[in-house]
Amino acid sequence: MKGDAVRGHLDGLLLAALESGPLHGYAIITAVQERSGGALELRTGTVYPALNRLERLGLLRSGWQAMGERKRRCYELTDAGRRSLAEERSAWRAFTAAVGAVLDPGPAT
Repeated sequence: MKGDAVRGHLDGLLLAALESGPLHGYAIITAVQERSGGALELRTGTVYPALNRLERLGLLRSGWQAMGERKRRCYELTDAGRRSLAEERSAWRAFTAAVGAVLDPGPAT
């Protein structure tokens, strides 16, 4: 899938990946890739600045957690992040319905 396909939807993808619980950055990237069946591959250079921005906006919080012998920054949704995810989903459904009506209008009557 084209890299541009994610543009404008990155925030929603990241928030959705964190809906089930805290994850570190690479696990977020992996979750998006797995949930998309491998169609979406996010780059670390795109994901980490977006995570930092979402945290500054109050949609995520983060903290350091020990994972084996290493420490990783883990991110989780805030209540505001959950509300934002719900809004992203609603907007996505409206967008896909509108585009679908144009690209696949069904049988002509």
